[in-house]
Amino acid sequence: MDRSPAFLAALASAAVPGLEPVSVEALPSLPGHAFDLAFVQDAEHRRWVVRAPRTDAAGAEMDRTVALLGLLGRRLPFAVPAPKGFVALEEGGRAAVYPYLPGHPLELAELPWGKGLAAELGRALAALHNTDPALFEEAGLPAYDADAYRTRRLAELDTAAATGRVPTALLSRWETALEDVSLWRFAATPVHGALAGDHVLVVFDDEQDAATGRVKAMTGWEDAKVADPADDFAALVDEAPPAAVETVLEAYAHARVERPDGNLLVRARLGAELGLLARLMDALDRKDSGAVEVLATQLRRLDDEVHLSEEGDDYHRTSLRPAGVRSRPTPPPQLVVDDEDEDELPEVEVGDPSSDDDPEPASRGADTDVIDLSEHERRRGLG
Repeated sequence: MDRSPAFLAALASAAVPGLEPVSVEALPSLPGHAFDLAFVQDAEHRRWVVRAPRTDAAGAEMDRTVALLGLLGRRLPFAVPAPKGFVALEEGGRAAVYPYLPGHPLELAELPWGKGLAAELGRALAALHNTDPALFEEAGLPAYDADAYRTRRLAELDTAAATGRVPTALLSRWETALEDVSLWRFAATPVHGALAGDHVLVVFDDEQDAATGRVKAMTGWEDAKVADPADDFAALVDEAPPAAVETVLEAYAHARVERPDGNLLVRARLGAELGLLARLMDALDRKDSGAVEVLATQLRRLDDEVHLSEEGDDYHRTSLRPAGVRSRPTPPPQLVVDDEDEDELPEVEVGDPSSDDDPEPASRGADTDVIDLSEHERRRGLG
């Protein structure tokens, strides 16, 4: 399907009375894109966005999204796309024309921690997740409880496993996480569903000061549903610095009506990994062999990265174990020393340092003393 910039500008003119295009900039149409997209400026210096679905499925998604955003527009502290007109397409369906929403796409990899933009993002996500799920259901969007969503994810994993393109270790890792019901105890929440930095538009009162940043708008709502709140943190945990993630989560928790569950970021990490799997399945459906090879390579690379990270038990960034069952650090071993070598021991404080009486040893045999060095190690910063 070849839609030229001039054709998309003509759609804008037909959809919105009085819109006279004077310039148009169309984004490249790439395999896998669901919409043709163009930016149009009119004779009154207003900017518009034209979205024309490329498939019937994309058109149906857009129509459901339009219904939802009409309900959300007055309930969120940031803007959402609101179409001003539609025009029928010859091949079926319709294109929509929206006023251009100002702002810069959010660079998650450069998100600074602390007050300002990261905290604003947390509050924006909380405002979305605090909305009434009935609004999403009224718009005809899917709604899942925790167990139904987990089951859906498992079915998707089974389908992907049958392709033979996914490393066995990754399949095992994901299956283990999906079958652990303790990880999937959450309250179903209205979610954006595919929130990436490109979908978050931000503005700054001072362009040189990130602390003045505000979330101005969110776009790209085709995957909206009632499901796991962790879905909207997937791109964040995958791309943003850990300190920024902590700031977002702290602000989010303070603004949420219901306290977020302790495994939200673990499931977000899982969602980020499964997002790569979803893109592979989409490429296979399109029979895009080039994209399939690229994504299969990325999965192998992820397999290597996860394996190396798990050797160091870096659970903050890679583990999918539930937060409540992570093992504590192994305590330092007890040191068993013969009496004849006792004079060579380092001085170790035990018991109450203000007491003049020496405490009894933890245990004493005929020829050995057992000394617990855990406190000594902690004071050196090793515990």
